[in-house]
Amino acid sequence: MNDPVGSDKSDSVLRLEKVSLTFRRGQRRVKALDGASLRVRRGLVTGLVGPDGAGKTTLMRLAAGLLVPDEGEVETAGYDVSRHPRKVQASIGYMPQRFGLYEDLTVRENLDLYADLQGLPKDLRRDRYRELTRMTGLGPFSRRLAGRLSGGMKQKLGLACTLVRSPELLLLDEPTVGVDPVSRRELWAIVYRLVKEESMSVLLSTAYLDEAERCQEVIVLHEGKVLGDGPPEHFTSDLRGRTYSVTVPGVKKRRIQKRLAGAAGVLDAVIHGDGVRLVAKDSSPPDVRAMLKGAEDVDVRAVPPRFEDGFVALLKKGGEPPQTPDGPSVVVGARKKRTDNGPVIEVKDVKRRFGDFYAVKGVTFQVNRGEVFGLLGANGAGKSTTFRMLCGLLPPSEGTLTVAGADLRKASAKARARIGYMSQKFSLYGNLSVLQNLSFFGGVYGLGGRDRASKVEWALDRFHLASVKDTVSGDLPLGYKQRLAMACALMHEPEILFLDEPTSGVDPLARREFWGRINELAEGGVTVMVTTHFMEEAEYCDRLAILSAGEILALGTPREIKASQSSSENPRPDMEQTFVRLMEQDDSPKRED
Repeated sequence: MNDPVGSDKSDSVLRLEKVSLTFRRGQRRVKALDGASLRVRRGLVTGLVGPDGAGKTTLMRLAAGLLVPDEGEVETAGYDVSRHPRKVQASIGYMPQRFGLYEDLTVRENLDLYADLQGLPKDLRRDRYRELTRMTGLGPFSRRLAGRLSGGMKQKLGLACTLVRSPELLLLDEPTVGVDPVSRRELWAIVYRLVKEESMSVLLSTAYLDEAERCQEVIVLHEGKVLGDGPPEHFTSDLRGRTYSVTVPGVKKRRIQKRLAGAAGVLDAVIHGDGVRLVAKDSSPPDVRAMLKGAEDVDVRAVPPRFEDGFVALLKKGGEPPQTPDGPSVVVGARKKRTDNGPVIEVKDVKRRFGDFYAVKGVTFQVNRGEVFGLLGANGAGKSTTFRMLCGLLPPSEGTLTVAGADLRKASAKARARIGYMSQKFSLYGNLSVLQNLSFFGGVYGLGGRDRASKVEWALDRFHLASVKDTVSGDLPLGYKQRLAMACALMHEPEILFLDEPTSGVDPLARREFWGRINELAEGGVTVMVTTHFMEEAEYCDRLAILSAGEILALGTPREIKASQSSSENPRPDMEQTFVRLMEQDDSPKRED
């Protein structure tokens, strides 16, 4: 593990020593960093990971000279940020989570604006723009309005604007949130090209632990403290011989996971690929067959540890186990569990046209009761448009949509009363408290009097929101916002739940907690339809539809779709490899092209 105190300063492009910083939020004082010491070495890609509220964004802003510490020392590119913030800012590039592109300006105009702001001489711009647009693939789109770019291309334009002047240190705060796997790969290729060709140092925070494994070094933050740092393999060295893959033919993965997660001797159990990944508490081989008493053909295979295993083990050692739903946490009330397995969503030859452009082109599929069904696709593939039509928020141009027995072209109000919807941006009222949001949404769904009061109490209890009930929702950490948004969507006990990228940007622990609740819902007969850019989450689904340019490229179980893309070079592709290969094979014209 690296020791920042007393280390060779010349080798460090960023150094923090015993740094503390406290914010005031309303009546509360929040210690964002608490005696944090670390260093980021020159010429490397360093990952920064941790749960929501760990202090990652605060650390980034300190490194950028936008904040000064209450205690301790921060040195960036050789400058003390408290004494020389402008010299620091001239030495770095900083791309925050919500990078400010001007959507009514073209790609070229955005580059010009940021070149002006960064003082890049005009005689140097032509060559720099050529290099940046080559690197990001934006060359053919220099005259396109930024607002008309796909999500992945906007991220790449944001990165290009950050890099108009080549910095000594590049700070990227969760740059891949909300973009598809193809765009994520492209962004990572750009980052490593910058390190190689321009000798740049990079500090990158991420909510995706598979991305942390791509970094040369990783720093783990939790509650403002550094829990560990070093190369990714440093975090898994103690787990060798303790990680296994468990599969049971014919039994749903979520049921296996639930039984293993609470068993003695199990440190962690999570759905991964075609089975459940199990981490034992010690080196003694776990008796998995006894844990799954009654199950037949249990297959247990030893597998190498991965960074996520080490991350969870480190947090549990630090006293913060991942939260899981306690009991039937979301399946409540008088509505009986439905056992019929017929289709509750039917989509047939559906099209949606905007002027001359078809966002959805003749899509057909159905979803059965109690099924978790995933919609995947690149940015702009038509997922959100399909979702909005299924929720009755947007009429189809052609075709038929039936949800909970109601034809959405004729009785959309009837269908909406039986569904819950959780949007990508969490449609909460940021100036209302947690309690006020719950009460408001209860009223919107037709609950009143004692029914509404009892449901509000249920939500506060089962979603662990009681401690923040008087907090304005806009001030909540992202994981708490996700809990509140889901509670609001479930107040009226819907038969069908639509989730549009519900875990985008949420940390790994909150993501596990969320999927625990989804599994409980599905076991209670609720039908769940979800969009996601996180390919490991796609494995949690019973079936998937993968869209491109408004058409379905693949439809089936995760295992079936992966098998369709196997090859002699890669006989067992994972879901991300499968997705990327499908996108590469697809020759449909893309909207941004």
